[in-house]
Amino acid sequence: MKISVTDHAGTEHELEALPGWRVMEIIRDWDLPIKAECGGACACATCHVYVDAAWFGRLPGESEEEIDQLEILADRMPNSRLACQVLMSEELDGLKVTLAPGSRP
Repeated sequence: MKISVTDHAGTEHELEALPGWRVMEIIRDWDLPIKAECGGACACATCHVYVDAAWFGRLPGESEEEIDQLEILADRMPNSRLACQVLMSEELDGLKVTLAPGSRP
């Protein structure tokens, strides 16, 4: 499986992904710059990404905790998600996301 991640400089990276892994973990493990300060506990919103429009509707809905974190972001967009809350699956093979400005370490 693969995901496509556009970094803060606008460079697109195709990353190998494993099912069950959080998108945040995949981005971090491939050494792309993402804060992810809370390590996936949905407590900081520093793994904020913009999901490509073609993929946004395929993701499971946000939890109340994720919605609460997203609401505090100044750079929130309609396609915003926290990468720690998106688990890779076969259905998401090819997922495209862009790192949001606030996720810069």
